[in-house]
Amino acid sequence: NKDVVVRFERLLDEYFDSKAPQENGLPSVKYFADKVFLSPNYFGDLIKKETGISAIEHIQRKTMDTAKDFLMQTNKTISEIAYSLGYQYPQYFSRAFKKFEGCSPNEYRMAE
Repeated sequence: NKDVVVRFERLLDEYFDSKAPQENGLPSVKYFADKVFLSPNYFGDLIKKETGISAIEHIQRKTMDTAKDFLMQTNKTISEIAYSLGYQYPQYFSRAFKKFEGCSPNEYRMAE
């Protein structure tokens, strides 16, 4: 079971290090479950049991961590960051970021 978690973390890193977000959008639990040859429900349950947080939360955390890296290490606009993470609309990204981090992407960039 721990092996599945390690593979999931590696697959998450690989997804966001590639062009996959721009080409495929935000990844789903089903996407990663398929990669490790498990059903989405079983995969989700296993991740939650092993880590204490759901697979979708892992995906959201990785997305937001990647967003924070872009905000701090690039001069990309908020829209460019949103599209590079796989969001169809920058306002969805901004709303998700604010919900997750408690501030807007611009506020985060200014505060750091």
